[in-house]
Amino acid sequence: MDTAQTRSISEFNRELKLKGFNVFQIEEDGAATRTYSRKDFYKICLTTGKSVIHYADRSFEAEGTVLFFGNPHIPYSWETISTTYIGYTCLFSEEFLNVSERSNMLQQSPFFKIGGTPILTITEQQRAFLNTIFQKMINEQRSEYAYKDDLIRNYINLILHEAMKLQPSAHFDQHKNATSRITAVFFELLERQFPIESPDKPLGLKTAQDYAQHLALHVNYLNRMVKVATGKSTTTHIAERIIHEAKALLQHTNWNIADIAYALGFEYPSYFNNYFKRITGTNPTSLRGAGV
Repeated sequence: MDTAQTRSISEFNRELKLKGFNVFQIEEDGAATRTYSRKDFYKICLTTGKSVIHYADRSFEAEGTVLFFGNPHIPYSWETISTTYIGYTCLFSEEFLNVSERSNMLQQSPFFKIGGTPILTITEQQRAFLNTIFQKMINEQRSEYAYKDDLIRNYINLILHEAMKLQPSAHFDQHKNATSRITAVFFELLERQFPIESPDKPLGLKTAQDYAQHLALHVNYLNRMVKVATGKSTTTHIAERIIHEAKALLQHTNWNIADIAYALGFEYPSYFNNYFKRITGTNPTSLRGAGV
């Protein structure tokens, strides 16, 4: 990747972080649908081409134009098959939309909610209409209009309303190897919880039940698939990842133990101390000042 590309991506990330929103056109390349992955941004993609979309433990073969809704709490991946792939992508944070009670649409929408259907097959007429909406968002993003954020929120809600009028795609299939796929999305979701960037944003998913709910699976089914694939329980993997993060925070930040405990989902520092010692055999304070 050259310097110009690195600078462009850096500016793109900075703009997203500052404004909580970005929209752009995919020009003859499917890379934009799959290269940007942040755990705190929702995504709406209008794409034309041939691809395979893996969403939690389901897969969808798409050909033609589809409207895709990505929930940052549900792991997904996108395999572009056709050489020509065009469309639009809109990324936004929950905070960007959460300025009025309308934001409840995110949680209630059949596209973003857990267990929902995030893909719609779009006709040529519908594509033309949605293209116009995405282009309007791009134009507003570039404008100096003082209330452009409100206008963009209206466009996002318009897309959601238009989508709710349509029938969801019925071409989802269970992955051929359910064990490997479910295990893969569990680990992807696990990694999306890290790194912990601030004590003010504590770990959201802490138990096997939490992960099962986010993947719309029964916890016993998730545990069985992960244990078959790895030989370890879901709880063990979660604990190992929390401890790994705890060690990184202890060694590379100046946060106090109480802040680290809270950031990792422990109500009291004593709970964290006991948890850490039970798994590692030592106290968290012993790592303070330790070398990398």
